[in-house]
Amino acid sequence: MTARGGEASGPRPSSGGAAGKVTAETRAAEARAAEERAVEQALALVGRGRRASDPHTTTPRTTQARTRPASAGTPASAGTPASAGTPASAGTLESSSPPPAPPSPDAAAHHTLSTHHTPGASHTHHTPSTAPRAHSETPWREARALAERLGRAVPLAAHRLPLDRALGHVLAEAVVALTDLPSFDTSAMDGWVVAGPGPWTVRNGEGLLAGCGAAEPLLDGQTVRIATGARIPAEATAVIRSEHARLDEAKGRLHATRDVVPGQDIRPRGQECRSGDQLLPVGAVVTPPVLGLAAAAGYDALVGVPRPRVDVLVLGDELLTAGLPHDGLIRDALGPMLGPWLRSLGAEVSAPRRLGDDAEALRHALTTSDADLVLTTGGTASGPVDHVHPVLAAVGAELLVDGVSVRPGHPMLLARLPGGGPCVVGLPGNPLAAVSGLLTLAEPLLRGMAGRPAPDAYRPPVYEEVQGHPHDTRLIPVVHRADSVVPLHYNGPAMLRGVAAADGLAVVPPGGVRSGTEVEILDLPWTSAAPWTEGCFT
Repeated sequence: MTARGGEASGPRPSSGGAAGKVTAETRAAEARAAEERAVEQALALVGRGRRASDPHTTTPRTTQARTRPASAGTPASAGTPASAGTPASAGTLESSSPPPAPPSPDAAAHHTLSTHHTPGASHTHHTPSTAPRAHSETPWREARALAERLGRAVPLAAHRLPLDRALGHVLAEAVVALTDLPSFDTSAMDGWVVAGPGPWTVRNGEGLLAGCGAAEPLLDGQTVRIATGARIPAEATAVIRSEHARLDEAKGRLHATRDVVPGQDIRPRGQECRSGDQLLPVGAVVTPPVLGLAAAAGYDALVGVPRPRVDVLVLGDELLTAGLPHDGLIRDALGPMLGPWLRSLGAEVSAPRRLGDDAEALRHALTTSDADLVLTTGGTASGPVDHVHPVLAAVGAELLVDGVSVRPGHPMLLARLPGGGPCVVGLPGNPLAAVSGLLTLAEPLLRGMAGRPAPDAYRPPVYEEVQGHPHDTRLIPVVHRADSVVPLHYNGPAMLRGVAAADGLAVVPPGGVRSGTEVEILDLPWTSAAPWTEGCFT
């Protein structure tokens, strides 16, 4: 894709523990100074100075804050968006680091960008200022928690779905048994249904088949053939499997070759559930077995949360949709990738719209969208044709997250359009940076909208040292190997080769991790058994 809206991939800082390997103090100091200069250069290349919260010292800050994720059951109020100057906390923040310097009045990340324009007003083609915006980036965990709370604060109206359209949706009403299961005593095996002790006299007539009505009661000492699923006649004692019975055809008598226990191989009425029992709670994801259970319990339709609708806007005049790159033009990597990825998260996605670098086209697309989420690619930094911030300002959007302390992908943003308009997630233009934004902001936002539960966190070990950023979280493609994960190469902001081979992304804290350290993993949706979605890659 393009580096606009992305980040510099200059010299990569070493982990906080690397300097300890150098014994000479002067060499260690020089290494730390070079590291800081590299970070400064990387930030300067994307039009950002050092954050106000960074200490002015050459020693990398390796002590990291730890947050407890917020409970999904305690969403933020829909009417009171969290202030991004003080982001809605993901939990109690514990840290031994000194508190950051207070942000300037312009640093609030949750604010109305502009009050001078309304969505219905006419606009000219906007040229953004190239001056860096003063703001404080949101910590990675807080950004994810805020996105999920925003999604849960704007829930989608439930609707009734026929069973053949309910797959992948989240239940908005509990599934309660409409009948006993089974609704009558049935045979669990093919064989003979008997009454009383044997041997038994075979009753004349055809055997009992599934789907037939009630049969005549058996008299004591009688037997009749029965098929699996057939209704058990009154007064029956047990079912004898065909292989455990011997028929004397000459005498018309049946003998059991094993002991017969009363009730054997009979499924009694209500064995699985009684009418009125709750089978599935609100919030359960409709999987194929859920569809089967609902049908067995008497349902023709389920009440579910609709899939969030997403519009994808691809920005950039330099993008090709076919053929080889040439003459400074490159292939659009995000347009083909985002639709299937978003569908795998349970969303309904429109075909990508390629707007180029046209501020007015972007404004029109944002203000006329009837989606629940608009996803933009590129244009989130401060370059000469990066229009996302100015256009959001022009339409009076609320900017909830303006930059996240994560590499790659830190210039991502989260906004909400006025008047009940859609949410907006602005992804950086570099492909892996866009993946980072997708997992950081779009995935938890869509999960919140759809009412899906948060996946269980797990932390396998990594048996090699992983370099980290001095101050920001890093997301690194990994592949699982037995009981550990292995970091993959080709993990630069503009690269997809690593994540294409990955089955997850490791969350590497500031300063990096040593060999043997456990790291949190973000599963990629197609490597997990849940959530079930219909047409994951169609």
